[in-house]
Amino acid sequence: MLKNIDPLLGPELLKVLRAMGHGDEIAIVDGNYPADTDAKRLVRMDGHSATAILDAILSVMPLDEMVPDCAFRPAANNDPKNMQPIFAEFETIVKRHEPMRHVTTLVGADFYKRVKECYAIVATSEARLYGNIVLKKGVIHPK
Repeated sequence: MLKNIDPLLGPELLKVLRAMGHGDEIAIVDGNYPADTDAKRLVRMDGHSATAILDAILSVMPLDEMVPDCAFRPAANNDPKNMQPIFAEFETIVKRHEPMRHVTTLVGADFYKRVKECYAIVATSEARLYGNIVLKKGVIHPK
């Protein structure tokens, strides 16, 4: 255990987050996503929800402030207006950690192509459909 580090952030995930550079992306995917097939680096976090992992990651990782969009979710049934409850939860968590940022919707293949290009994928046991989000890492400014 470490002080002030969410206990969901185990050694494997912390190593991945620390190794990522500015602009690298990490995907958090639901239990139905073919993470093993698509991942360059896979971190398994079975037994946890995508929202819990999102909250833990954003407690230590900044989002990229140098681009207009830095958090991405899929469009349910390829309809950007189809708001699943998990999408509102993603938005709330992002806003809590990064008040000036938002979650952008990507339709169909655009979202899944982005996941495949991520530095790493975190596979969760999220049971809700479309429980996937991609985050672009930002920088920590010197004090």
